[in-house]
Amino acid sequence: MPSPFLSYLRVYEPLRAFTGPAGAAVRAGLARGAVRPDRVGRRERELCLRATVRGRLLPGDLGGADAPVDVLVLGGEGGEPFVCPLDTRPRAGAAVLSFLAEEEPLLRLTALVVPETTARRRAERAVAELGEDAAHVVTAGWTVPLPWFALVDPEERQVRLDAQRRVWWRVPIAKALGRAAHAERVVRGAFGEGGPAEVLRETRGWLEHFDRTSIVELDYGGLVDLLDDATLQADDSAAQVQRALRLLRAGDTDGAAECYAVLREFWGAVAGRRQEG
Repeated sequence: MPSPFLSYLRVYEPLRAFTGPAGAAVRAGLARGAVRPDRVGRRERELCLRATVRGRLLPGDLGGADAPVDVLVLGGEGGEPFVCPLDTRPRAGAAVLSFLAEEEPLLRLTALVVPETTARRRAERAVAELGEDAAHVVTAGWTVPLPWFALVDPEERQVRLDAQRRVWWRVPIAKALGRAAHAERVVRGAFGEGGPAEVLRETRGWLEHFDRTSIVELDYGGLVDLLDDATLQADDSAAQVQRALRLLRAGDTDGAAECYAVLREFWGAVAGRRQEG
């Protein structure tokens, strides 16, 4: 079974940034062994399915905040590792709250394994486990939000086409913050406060929660299963976004619109695969 068709924006913080009980859970996860990035989607799906089969709403419902934490890790050989907790339980709680807010009553009744009031209470409790911190992972289904590409350098893309197929970028968080702020100013000047400018503002606000020596990762995740090797190699989405920003800065909205049309066609085709399932 393929991974869920999700893309990911992640933050890896230095291990020293994790303190208190949350830090202990992260270190325990690190001791158990990091999850492979190409297995993240399947791991989280498995945890959620296990919870449902056992009549629970969320992973770790019995353990609550003491439930084991899965982590991704960078480095660590002769130096301090950078760690990204998957924060699966609070993220699942946020997804449940979104489901309760957006879906029709009949669908809510059919899908939930517990009464709605109980589901809301448990989901809110799971989200609250983050305290004042932010989840280290955000996801998007069936696409990559175009504003995310503003954070990365197109030339730094990594492509892996073996059994662990992946496409990803990594960038120091200070650069990501600077690029997000610059792109937000450019887009806001051309199109106003909504749309991409709002996404960039929200993304920048999210990144500001983390240690300034952290690393940001943009990962195509399970979307690679929707694209063949040649298409992945030829994909220039990040370059198109950067070109559109340069054109907007120069006042060439028509040229920027052409870039957007190319991106809309490419990612529209990817999202269109959803109808085939």
